Amino acid sequence: METIDLRSDTVTHPTAAMREAMANAIVGDDVYGEDPTVNQLEQESAEVFGKEAGLFVASGTQGNLISLMTHCQRGEEIIIGDQAHIFKYEQGGSASLGGIMPHTIPVQPDGTLAFDDVEHAIRGDNYHFPRTRLVAIENTQGTLGGLPLSPEYMQDLADLTHKHDLAFHVDGARIFNASTHFKVPVADMVKGADSVTFCLSKGLCAPVGSVIVGSKAFIAEARRVRKVLGGGMRQAGVLAAPGLIALHEMSKRLQTDHDNAAYLAESLSEVPGVNVMSQATNFVFFLLEEDAKLSPTEFIEAMQSHNVILSPYPGFERKFRCVMHYWIDRDRIDTVVKSMKVVLS
Repeated sequence: METIDLRSDTVTHPTAAMREAMANAIVGDDVYGEDPTVNQLEQESAEVFGKEAGLFVASGTQGNLISLMTHCQRGEEIIIGDQAHIFKYEQGGSASLGGIMPHTIPVQPDGTLAFDDVEHAIRGDNYHFPRTRLVAIENTQGTLGGLPLSPEYMQDLADLTHKHDLAFHVDGARIFNASTHFKVPVADMVKGADSVTFCLSKGLCAPVGSVIVGSKAFIAEARRVRKVLGGGMRQAGVLAAPGLIALHEMSKRLQTDHDNAAYLAESLSEVPGVNVMSQATNFVFFLLEEDAKLSPTEFIEAMQSHNVILSPYPGFERKFRCVMHYWIDRDRIDTVVKSMKVVLS
């Protein structure tokens, strides 16, 4: 029986077309700027996002760190949500490697940052304080459930940020899910952003990699930071080739994942001991209730015996996240729900 893995959209494998593209990729030395496939991915990513240039990096975490270190000098400060992936799940890299101080403000229940909170967090020109340089936001907001932030909100936040002469960075790991939700081009989602990092290896199914997009001057500096972090790659066209398929083809199928997430959330209402907490874009969060037949550990083991892989959300024993991706279709969802009913009844 085929394993059904719902832990994340990072568990996908490259498609057959991606594997073929990898095998046939034209390559060169990317540190010298001579890998034509990497150059193509960077250029076309910038065009899709309405920016001047792009930079291929190993991961979203690396892309965010490079972006922050390009915008900020050591001892300077970023304003960021207290539930942001950069703050919670990237090991404090901006502080430990970049010397950049995070100034956290509350993420609202809808995934946004309140404009008043942003303005109050901006430091005045006082030598007792670090200099505020950057506002960063995540779209979709993953920690609270894959919440998409509207293009209007994104533009308003960009305008507020620029009014105070600050830069604006978007952790757009799943920005294509947001653009799919709002049915607008991804460039419209990030029109006011000075830099954006987006992931190729989550719902877009590429095996590895992210891309940073921004101005030519910003990307030139970001390339220097990538090098000092050990991110310079050589014949990386074999990785960029599936990224092109992710960018142009897999980004157009995400509505299926959103529809499947809604279907799963509805179906879970029939499972005893399970309480659906939220569903947005390709995420479903549910709570294994205290009076459920099995403990969380027993539940995970029982589902594994049915070849379904689940895991608690980090830091929560009974909260589970199910993430839809191109491996998951309606038949597999039906299998998951049927298995849950068996082990929890």
